[in-house]
Amino acid sequence: MPIELKMPALSPTMEEGTLAKWLVKEGDTVKSGDLLAEIETDKATMEYEAIDDGTITQILVAEGTDNVKVGTVIATIAGEGEDTSAKAAPAAAPAAKEEAPKQDVAPAKAGAAGDSAPNTPAPASAGATEKAAPAASGDRIKASPLARRLAAERGIDLSALKGSGPGGRIVKDDLDGAPVGAAAAPAAAPVAAAPAAAPAAPAAAPAAASEIPDFGIPHEDSKLSGMRKTIARRLTQSMQESPHIYLTVDIRLDALLKLRTELNASLEGRGVKLSVNDMLIKALAVALERVPACNVSFGGDVMRHYKRADISVAVSIPGGLITPIIVDAGGKSMSKISTEMAELAAKAKEGKLQPGEYQGGTASISNMGMMGIKQFTAVINPPQGMIMAIGAGEKRPYVVDDALAIATVMSATGSFDHRAIDGADGALLMKTFKELVENPLGLVA
Repeated sequence: MPIELKMPALSPTMEEGTLAKWLVKEGDTVKSGDLLAEIETDKATMEYEAIDDGTITQILVAEGTDNVKVGTVIATIAGEGEDTSAKAAPAAAPAAKEEAPKQDVAPAKAGAAGDSAPNTPAPASAGATEKAAPAASGDRIKASPLARRLAAERGIDLSALKGSGPGGRIVKDDLDGAPVGAAAAPAAAPVAAAPAAAPAAPAAAPAAASEIPDFGIPHEDSKLSGMRKTIARRLTQSMQESPHIYLTVDIRLDALLKLRTELNASLEGRGVKLSVNDMLIKALAVALERVPACNVSFGGDVMRHYKRADISVAVSIPGGLITPIIVDAGGKSMSKISTEMAELAAKAKEGKLQPGEYQGGTASISNMGMMGIKQFTAVINPPQGMIMAIGAGEKRPYVVDDALAIATVMSATGSFDHRAIDGADGALLMKTFKELVENPLGLVA
């Protein structure tokens, strides 16, 4: 019996994902631990590894397919000694056909709640496009399913492109900069001729365009990624459900900057270089340990009090924002925090973070100082109770020992869930954070 490969749940909250790319093809022999595919979840693109040894007999879900439900059979493997000549076992084809309606139904339900409605036709139009492209040309055009679908949406003539993929295959990157519009009319005719695709294709544009009025301004619409949809949903949820209270303090950085220089000199040759952000992560964690009333989450009928400070650090990545976590930041040295942060940030930018590295956290920190932002307020990352927004350190006139002087000062703003954290407790946390930064030897002890 062939082994069924099913869409995995790559995080506790994952219900569906996008099969971004196949790393194998039919007929390939794979071993346990080999990479099979790249799957886009609501937070990152992650790699799917083989568990069993065998030969790929059939790929049932094309790369580039959106809204693939967890548990959907995406491919089959024949084990050692099994017949690999047949592309699929007799039971596999019905399974694949049964799954198609489920993919259509799921986005429709999500669309009723405001998610994913524009993506409903994607699987149907992708399949239709694959058949339409060869019909429009005498020779078969080598292109990935994702490239074909995007080309049809943008009106790009694939026959005019040179592929950079294996064997001259056209991939998504080859579409960048390609002229649009010329192939829109030819592509539409074959798609309209397919009975299943005809009603679905025209429905996509109105569903997507209805959210934004068309004022005749030249524009280009791009499809939302799973990450961007999740960011929109969670931030909307946070602002609607969590009454935010904002508290701001100005903090002198001169002592912290001096200590950073001294510590980096002592760490020279060890491959560690502390950043101001590394030190602020430590300061927030220690402040939360000293003011435990702010290291909490509101749970409706319970208040969760955390026994350690796990700090989620906002990292900007292509297409969105992700928050890798420094676990028990209060109990770690700043050099350890620096090393971990560098590794997590690199993995985040490559889309290689594992769920346990970005899910959880007891509080967050977001630093936009390096972009020159003087002060801002951040949205709480639910179910956490607070987030610290860090502005730029800059030279300002400042009263030092009852005399006007020039000091390096930054503004820090805490956003607190007022259901869980009272203003007085939030103010105490901000005061404690300020004291730790202005007297940073407490971070080394």
